[in-house]
Amino acid sequence: MLKKRYLVLEDGSYYEGYPLGSDQLTVGEIVFNTAMTGYQETISDPSYTGQIITFTYPLIGNYGINRDDFESLVPTLNGVVVKEASDYPSNFRKQKTLHDVLVEYDIPGISGVDTRSITRKIRNFGVLKAAYTDNKAEIESLVEQLKTTELPKNEVTEVSTKTPYVSTGYDLSVVLVDFGKKQNIVRELNLRGCNVTVVPYDTSAEAIMRMTPDGVMLSNGPGDPEEVKIAVEMIKDILGHVPFFGICLGHQLFALSQGATSFKMKFGHRGANHPVKDLKTGKIAITSQNHGYAIDKDSLIDSDLEITHIAINDGTVEGLKHKSLPAFSVQYHPEACPGPSDSNYLFDEFIDMMNDFKAKERMSNA
Repeated sequence: MLKKRYLVLEDGSYYEGYPLGSDQLTVGEIVFNTAMTGYQETISDPSYTGQIITFTYPLIGNYGINRDDFESLVPTLNGVVVKEASDYPSNFRKQKTLHDVLVEYDIPGISGVDTRSITRKIRNFGVLKAAYTDNKAEIESLVEQLKTTELPKNEVTEVSTKTPYVSTGYDLSVVLVDFGKKQNIVRELNLRGCNVTVVPYDTSAEAIMRMTPDGVMLSNGPGDPEEVKIAVEMIKDILGHVPFFGICLGHQLFALSQGATSFKMKFGHRGANHPVKDLKTGKIAITSQNHGYAIDKDSLIDSDLEITHIAINDGTVEGLKHKSLPAFSVQYHPEACPGPSDSNYLFDEFIDMMNDFKAKERMSNA
C-alpha cells in the first residue's frame, strides 16, 4: 500500500496525495505558479523563500534537474505541490530527478493532488497558510495550529549574501544589492561587460559609493518591502549620484524611497506568461513574474516617479522611472530564467544610462 501525504490549508480543507521529496514537513504560505517550464529555476528562486509552490502545469520534473540551471545555490522554499511528478525524466542534460533534489535540500512535496482546485481556491480567497502531514489523524489539530501561526518576516535577511563578492567583467562596474537575487541578473550584466560586485542587503550608501560604481542595481527578493526599511534610506542617498535600476523587490523599494506605498495582492503574479504594456511605445511584452506585493498607483500621483509599464491583466504598476534622475525599475523579471526574454533589452538601457552618465560627468569635469 502506497504511503499517503496530506496538504492541509488554514481554511480547514485538505488534499490527499503521495509523498514527494523530504520527510521534514513544513509550514508556509501557499501560492501558485503558472509557468509551463522552468521548474528548476522556480524552486531555486530566492523570492519563494518560506512559500509552498503549487505548479499549475500538470506534469513537473519531466526533463530532470541539472547543475547549471539553479538560480541560487541552496533553494529556500518550503514545499512544492504537483499533479504528477516524473520519476523517469528524459533529457540529455538531466543529472537528478525532482524528487532527488527536494530530498537533498530537505524540501517536502506532495503529488497526485488536484492542483486546479488549489489554484481556484487561492484565486477566490487569496493566499493561505498551509502545512504537510503524513498522519491523517493530525489534520484537525494542524488546522487550528495554522490559524494562529505567524509566518516569518525576515526572508531577506535569510537569503541575502553575508559578505560582498565579485563576478568579474571588464568594462562598467555595477554594485548589485542582494535581497535574494537570481543568478541570471549577474549573468546578464557579465554578458554586457559589467564587473558585478554583489553586496548584502543592509550595505550603506556610503559603503556602496566608496566602491565607485558606474551603476547600482537592486535585486529581486522575497517578502514585504515594508520589512526592508534599511534599504529605503540607502536608495535615497544613492539616487542622483549614480544610475540606478531596480527589479521586483528592488522596484518596490525604489518606489517606497520616493514616498509611494505598497499593498499585499490577493494572490500575486507568479509565472512566465504575464503580459505587460510599455506606456511609451504601446508594445506588449510577455514577462516572467514572481511577487505578492505591488505599488499603490494612487500613491504615485504627487511623487517624482512616472509610471512606465502596467500589467494588462489587472492594471497594476509594472514599471517606474524618476522624472529627473537617471533611475528606473520594473516589477517583473527582465533576466527571466524561467520565462521569455522579451524584456532583457532593459539591461541594455541600463548600460546606455551608465555610459551617458559617465559621458556627462567627463564633460562637466573638462
